[in-house]
Amino acid sequence: MESRAGVSKQDIREQIWDYMESQNIADFPRPVHHRIPNFKGASRAAEHFPRLQEFQMARTIKVNPDAPQKNARFFVLDSKKTLLVPTPRLRTGLFNRITPPPGATKETLRTCATSQGVRNYSVPVGLDSRVLVDLVVVGSVAVSEKGWRIGKGEGYADLEYAMMASMGAVSQGTPVVTIVHDCQVVDIPEALLEDHDLTVDYILTPTRTITTGCVRPKPTGIVWSKISCEMMGKIPILRSLRSREKQAGKDVTLRDEHQHVVETRSPHTAPPSAVRRPCDPPQPEVGEDVPSNSVYVGNLPGDARVSELKRALREHGTAPLRLTWQGPRRRAFLHYQDPAEAQRAVSRLQGLHLGANTLRVTLARQQRT
Repeated sequence: MESRAGVSKQDIREQIWDYMESQNIADFPRPVHHRIPNFKGASRAAEHFPRLQEFQMARTIKVNPDAPQKNARFFVLDSKKTLLVPTPRLRTGLFNRITPPPGATKETLRTCATSQGVRNYSVPVGLDSRVLVDLVVVGSVAVSEKGWRIGKGEGYADLEYAMMASMGAVSQGTPVVTIVHDCQVVDIPEALLEDHDLTVDYILTPTRTITTGCVRPKPTGIVWSKISCEMMGKIPILRSLRSREKQAGKDVTLRDEHQHVVETRSPHTAPPSAVRRPCDPPQPEVGEDVPSNSVYVGNLPGDARVSELKRALREHGTAPLRLTWQGPRRRAFLHYQDPAEAQRAVSRLQGLHLGANTLRVTLARQQRT
């Protein structure tokens, strides 16, 4: 499948998505538009993965959580290697380590490799874990034989890699693999690539294993000038990384930070020290960015009852030791035994609905004492 000349990244995405749907190559979940597309033959493509020498040598492998990479995740677990999966949209951290139960059968490992397994058998990996990733698997919407990649347009795979580089978890020599349908391998104009774009070293399709030989440098860290204040508000771990890099003397100015500062100051506003900085989003509780045993649940329906929330928590296997109900303020706090248990609850409760409302679930910030 060839891409047209003079196209944008979005043009190529739409071309791939439309073709996969029209030719019935797409697989559940459908439609594949605005997703890393699942496709018929994804399992067959993943069978090339354990044959790579890089796979055989690796001990710790990070695999994206999308449907077409489900079998890749299974092969990692079945080979008794450490599997790391990014948290969805990086809401609650960077990684979860998938930990199958003792004596897990192949069927159990296949469950662990699904989105349900990622929720039920995962342990959060913090910034201070000093994890070293030997091999990275990413999803793609389109990729070229030269190793140039286009994702779904939200930038999470590029950002995940940049964050890993900032943490020292990956280096320029860490191989990157993508698993796609043959129709997703297209020509991508080099002019579309930016410095923060992640490239790939191997492309696995149902019919081929492509070694790209790509020499274009991979991201060496977070390019803060590409990060918006809005993204900072959505991804708590970014705030922690930014604080660390600022303390190390690095330039961590955000893309629209100066614009926000200018817009928020006027002769009638309070002095800068008295107002919240525009790139610091409001937090459920005032305090320090430190591990917390508590989880904030917001956007509760106005008529919600505590019994309804408790029932939903039990159904998701996240019943807390104690629950602080603040129904009139449309929020609650869940208190767990330790930060790891709280982090696990946040991961499991993403997308939770109560009535017609999608609840906002994040780690609460500890109170100052």
